[in-house]
Amino acid sequence: MIQQEQGWIEQGWVEAARRGDKQAFSQLVQAYQRPVFNLTYRMLGNSEEAEDAAQETFLRAYARLGQYDPQMKFSTWVFSIANHHCIDRLRKRRATHISIDDNPVLENLQEDTPQPEHQALEQEQSIELQGLINLLEPEYRTPLVLRYWEEMSYEEIAEAMGVTVAAVKSRLFRARQQLMALYASDQSEAAPPSKGRKAAKQQPSEVTQKARTLHLRLGMANL
Repeated sequence: MIQQEQGWIEQGWVEAARRGDKQAFSQLVQAYQRPVFNLTYRMLGNSEEAEDAAQETFLRAYARLGQYDPQMKFSTWVFSIANHHCIDRLRKRRATHISIDDNPVLENLQEDTPQPEHQALEQEQSIELQGLINLLEPEYRTPLVLRYWEEMSYEEIAEAMGVTVAAVKSRLFRARQQLMALYASDQSEAAPPSKGRKAAKQQPSEVTQKARTLHLRLGMANL
């Protein structure tokens, strides 16, 4: 019931914005600025560029309000604009991949402010996961973010990306497989040389535990 009421309120904002009410559009921006930034950040891997992309997304949405189809959820429409804009930005980059070591997000780890242990661990895992997401092709990043961060349905993702539901499921499957392969490769390269039988037994256990954590974050089956 609450979601239905929120939908009515949002639809009222959309209709008012289409009639030229800038205040109504500001309400829409406030409602979706965080989800849109989450998408642009996960797609681009750079907070400053993500902020620019999010702002550009809303500017384009405002300019195209006359083209908006009320049959589509406004959030889906905005995500579609953000997705296409991020893909355009990624295509303009000369480098096809972003190294985990070059990820600007890693600078956040250098903060002097002490954090609780669990919060620091979550931050580390989030940054590690973002580094892996940056290595995926855009066509795999988008459904991953919309599904697991924005909790959108397959149908909504398909509509936002302009593809079929089957294509969404296929890309999600491939994205998960690629993430796990990248994670395993990264852990293999980062692992120190084992010393003795004891170290040889402990190392796979640690990697397996982190892999399970990654699986749980993406809603995958247990290893």
